[in-house]
Amino acid sequence: MGETGSASADGKLSEQFFDAAIGLLRRVRDEEAESVAAAGELLADTVASGGRLFAFGAGHSSLAAQDLVYRAGGLALMNLLTVPGVVGVDVMPATLGSALERVDGLANAVLTCSPLRAGDALVIISLSGRNALPVEMAQGARALGVKVIGVTSVAYTRQTKPRHSSGTFLKDHCDLVLDSKITPGDAELSLDTVPAPFAPASTVVTSALLQAVMASAAGALAERGIEPPLLRSGNVDGGLDWNERVFEEYGDRIFYRQ
Repeated sequence: MGETGSASADGKLSEQFFDAAIGLLRRVRDEEAESVAAAGELLADTVASGGRLFAFGAGHSSLAAQDLVYRAGGLALMNLLTVPGVVGVDVMPATLGSALERVDGLANAVLTCSPLRAGDALVIISLSGRNALPVEMAQGARALGVKVIGVTSVAYTRQTKPRHSSGTFLKDHCDLVLDSKITPGDAELSLDTVPAPFAPASTVVTSALLQAVMASAAGALAERGIEPPLLRSGNVDGGLDWNERVFEEYGDRIFYRQ
C-alpha cells in the first residue's frame, strides 16, 4: 500500500484495518447466511432433543470458542472442549501448542476422556483446517454420533496442502461448514516499508460469525416454543438470580461448573 509509517499513515492504517474487517463481515453476512441459519437450527435441534453443546479451537482459534462459553447473552449449554497445551498461548513455549496441533492421535485421546456422546453438537474452529488435531477431532466426534459444525477458511484448502495423513481438511469431516473468508496468512494489511503482512482479522470475523449462529439458535428455539437457555450478565440487577435458575434447570448439561 506504500504507506510510510508516519503518524498520519498510522491513522490511515487503522482505518484500513477497520475497512478490511467490515468488508469481511459483510461478505460473511451475505455469503454464509444460509449456513448460519442451518447451524442455528442444528444447535436448536440438539438443545430441544436433550443434547449438549461443545466448542473447540486451538491456539488463537480457541478465542472464538471461549467467547461462546459462560457468556452473558449466550447459550448456557455451550461448553469448552479443552485439549491441554493448545488452548491459548499460556503454555510455554507458546510454539508447543502449534506443535501439538500436528500430533496424530491426540484428538482421539481427548475424545475418549471427554463427556461428548451421541446426540451432542461440537463446533470446531480452525482457521486453516489443515492440521491433524481439528481433522481427527471432527472424524472422531462424528464416529461417536456427534454433529460437527466446522468454522474455517475454505481458501486454505485451495492454497495450502493438508498436514493430516488422510490428505483431508477439517471441512471434509463436518455436517456443516462456516467459511470465514479469511485470506491464507491471516493478515489484512501490507506496507512497502514492512517486510511481512500484518493486522489479522480472523478473531473478529470468526467470533462475529459464531455469535450470529448463537442468535439464530436462540431464535429457532423460541419459534418452537422453547425458552432459549440464555445467560444474563452478573453485573446487572437480577442477573445472578437468573443464571442460578438456568444452571439449576440445565445443570446436567453444563460442565464448566463441575
